Amino acid sequence: MTTLTDIKKAPVDVEAIRQRFPALHQQVNGYPLVYLDNAATSQKPQEVIDALRRYYEQDNANIHRGIHTLAERSTANFEETRKAIQQFIHAGEAEEIVFTSGTTGSINLVAQTYGRKYLQEDDEVIISSLEHHSNIVPWQMICEEKGAKLKVIPITESGELNLDAYKKLLTEKTRMVSVAHVSNTLGTINPIKDVIDLAHQAGARVLIDAAQGIVHCRIDVQALDCDFLAFSGHKMYGPTGTGVLYGKRELLEAMPPYQGGGEMIKEVTFAKTTYNELPYKFEAGTPNIGDVVTLKTAVEFINGLDRDAVIAHEEHLVRKTMQGLEQIPGIRLIGTAPHKAGVVSFVSDHIHHFDLGMMLDARGIAIRTGHHCTEPLMSLLNIEGTCRASFAVYNTEQEVDYLLQAVRALVEKKKK
Repeated sequence: MTTLTDIKKAPVDVEAIRQRFPALHQQVNGYPLVYLDNAATSQKPQEVIDALRRYYEQDNANIHRGIHTLAERSTANFEETRKAIQQFIHAGEAEEIVFTSGTTGSINLVAQTYGRKYLQEDDEVIISSLEHHSNIVPWQMICEEKGAKLKVIPITESGELNLDAYKKLLTEKTRMVSVAHVSNTLGTINPIKDVIDLAHQAGARVLIDAAQGIVHCRIDVQALDCDFLAFSGHKMYGPTGTGVLYGKRELLEAMPPYQGGGEMIKEVTFAKTTYNELPYKFEAGTPNIGDVVTLKTAVEFINGLDRDAVIAHEEHLVRKTMQGLEQIPGIRLIGTAPHKAGVVSFVSDHIHHFDLGMMLDARGIAIRTGHHCTEPLMSLLNIEGTCRASFAVYNTEQEVDYLLQAVRALVEKKKK
């Protein structure tokens, strides 16, 4: 049970921040929008919207190969985003930052390059019970192709990784451990530093799915010593269609290209092709230039906030929501780990999660319902799906109160 002492207020000027997000200031079904689906995608501040429009109005040109002014400006802006991401996650060098279409694209890149080169028959890949499908299916595919084994870390009743079981899963045949930083369904913050250290002791490499963690937690890839880190721009107030793969230089250099085409080559003849240097070896074709350029503005928006205060504010909203839901008869929390970020999942004994989501939408409240691309986790928990409220810096205590009032009213009406 959460208690009042668990809830700490943070000095974040949420109202001033909200003024920078135009999508929040609208009505949905006749009610002011309460947007609580941030784990799926975040809304965008005006400066991000303006940056994207400015790119297409002024700088639109293909990059790296042009010598005219627009091409040079676009190239410079594109590479500035790479440097901004390097600094944001404290990578050792900009060349360790590869742009992709999103977290899914980044994980698939590693599975289909590192996995195809290094996995052999009877080798082992370890994931966890908490994983999104994007961190399950790519490993299933490559394991099936190579004859390797996929092993799964179990979780505790509260939704935490069972580290004792994880230690037993690690063997001399473990080649890769790939786990989420933060569960997109339960909000559990996994002890990824422990996961990484234990994997390295066993001689395995580690990929961290930071799709949720990138915006709710501070990430320093050198301090973590992870081998790969994957995340998406659209969950951190940036554009959709943008993603990042961080990889240690020595690993990226040893991996074969993922796709062939322009940009990823040095020289092409009909007899042989030589590949480009990092990171371009993994960026075939014309990239999503405008959105990548704009991603730098999203990073600047985050950097302009008091990160510690934001983390405390979001944690306060999570705890307040959990505490309120616990007081509604017939509502059950799914995922009660003491260390959570951004996400609260729950089910009702009286209303199907899909129906409850539709009823809340009718009152202007946007949440997510279903299995959240974690079907194996749902099966493990013996449920079909959940209602998921997920938070961002611009969410308020008043929005939480409105959600709780709406859920209580709908449940009580259904019980009559």
